[in-house]
Amino acid sequence: MNYQKELEKIIVRLGKEEKVPTLLLHSCCAPCSSYVLEYLSNYFETTIFYYNPNIYPESEYTKRILEQQTLIAKMKTRHPVTFMAGNYDKERFYEMARGMEHLKEGGERCFRCYELRLRESAEVAKKCGLDYFTTTLSISPLKNAAKLNEIGLRLSKEYGVEYLPSDFKKKNGYKRSIELSKKYGLYRQDYCGCEFSVAVPQRA
Repeated sequence: MNYQKELEKIIVRLGKEEKVPTLLLHSCCAPCSSYVLEYLSNYFETTIFYYNPNIYPESEYTKRILEQQTLIAKMKTRHPVTFMAGNYDKERFYEMARGMEHLKEGGERCFRCYELRLRESAEVAKKCGLDYFTTTLSISPLKNAAKLNEIGLRLSKEYGVEYLPSDFKKKNGYKRSIELSKKYGLYRQDYCGCEFSVAVPQRA
């Protein structure tokens, strides 16, 4: 399935209905959210939800969340954008990853991490009464967009909140995120976030 085309169909329908729905956009980091925010804020009132308990170490988490807030403050958007921080539930992440520490990047551990973050996003979107939820993760060439959408659509049924399908790397989305990162002087990390994606011994 071409998830970008599915997203475009929804946007066209919303335009015909003259609606500006609310969206909870889970963000993994400022650079990845830059293009996504530029794009979706034309059609949605967006709440950036920063929930990434996988990020290691805590100093890196702090750096990334501050960078996210800086980007939101700098960007000019058509419709309002607000920010919400989730809890830094790092022990929840380690509990999820237990027994899968040895797996290579991009496998089952990562898929579980997708679900951890998307599930929290669905819960928050429902609690806040928002119309849609989605994630910036599909902008990365290293993330499995099909798996992200599979999880998101399943959670949509479970929580009763519409999931916005996406593959933000399409239409040069990833390239645009690099351009915007340069424009806003964003810190671009060189690893996904968890300690298993960097060459480190054991967590403190």
